[in-house]
Amino acid sequence: MSEEQQAYCNRFFPKIWSRFVTAVTESSHARGAWCGDEKGGFGCDGSPIPRPPTRLGKVDKIVAIGDVHGDVHKAKRAFKLAGLIDDTGSWVGGKTVAVQVGDVLDRGNNEVELYYWFERLQKQASRSGGALYVLNGNHETMNVDHQFRYATPGGMADFSRWARAHALGVALKSKCAPCSNKSIEMARMYMNTSAHEDVSASRRAALEPGGEFSQRFIAPNPVILAIGSTVFVHGGLLPHHAEYGIEKINHETQDWVLKREPVEGKPAFLSGRRAVVWARDYSHENEEYCDCDALKDALSKIPGAERMVVGHTIQGKGINSACEDTVYRVDVGLSKGCGDGIPEVLVIYNDSKVVKLKEQERVDETDAEKRFHELETKSGKMLHDDV
Repeated sequence: MSEEQQAYCNRFFPKIWSRFVTAVTESSHARGAWCGDEKGGFGCDGSPIPRPPTRLGKVDKIVAIGDVHGDVHKAKRAFKLAGLIDDTGSWVGGKTVAVQVGDVLDRGNNEVELYYWFERLQKQASRSGGALYVLNGNHETMNVDHQFRYATPGGMADFSRWARAHALGVALKSKCAPCSNKSIEMARMYMNTSAHEDVSASRRAALEPGGEFSQRFIAPNPVILAIGSTVFVHGGLLPHHAEYGIEKINHETQDWVLKREPVEGKPAFLSGRRAVVWARDYSHENEEYCDCDALKDALSKIPGAERMVVGHTIQGKGINSACEDTVYRVDVGLSKGCGDGIPEVLVIYNDSKVVKLKEQERVDETDAEKRFHELETKSGKMLHDDV
């Protein structure tokens, strides 16, 4: 090898090697194509994590998907029902904005694969002019707080595999290009935890505040997201949450997940039955028990807000609305580990018209939009019986 060739290899091979190792490890977790960049991957680099979005303007079309709880197969059926993905699981939703309302973790065995798939969809959607937002629910905050009582044995094993692959990836990269001391220390820790007798050790290390999995997949996500006149939240936005500030809630949650100073411990608004990720005040299937006055008050404190979309509480009758259609409940118990419900999604057109799609009723997106226009023409307004 000539000196010129050696110099070329010394300069460029470490980066090529790093990308190769990343592609192998990332693809193994995603059960599919790698996203194609080093950000947030298994490399030695560290990228600033942006603040989660809180308020977005009106869009032509929003799709809301309920709790998915570690079931990637049922999640894909819901996304396909909405016309968001093709048979390969790739984004075909164009400029549609999709919101998954949280509870990705627990009750299922595909948690890691789900987050990698969501990340890939987010990149694909962005390139098409659309977007996918994944909220943090109570099961995300529980896991960050070391509460694993709803994790399945398969889910525990999944994080052990993730830890071993993470450690291997850093070790391989360090053979060619020096990793930071922090990365090497984390690799050693993951290797140790994956071999630990305590099956929760890898999960704890990955998801705890400052953990690499939680930094990458949970910290960037909002707890509350307002798009046009619709507020999306996992449990329920109560008046005192709105008064505290939805942006403040998003920022302080992220600071806790990232273990940033000066946040000490889990924020109070994430704990207890009145927590923003736990509240069921608007979710009782019997509307008599829904606190419609509190809902009206909470919405009035968010400029421009007219409706709320929530998950968290399984709706036996499927997606439905309450309080004069100011709250839509989209948790249908989709996951096999939590009801095994038929996939349903909620579609909001032009920030005003709302349609429910159910898997057994859907043929394709064209039929859904045709149905919407027929109903609008027939009544002069959307028939609320459809939600």
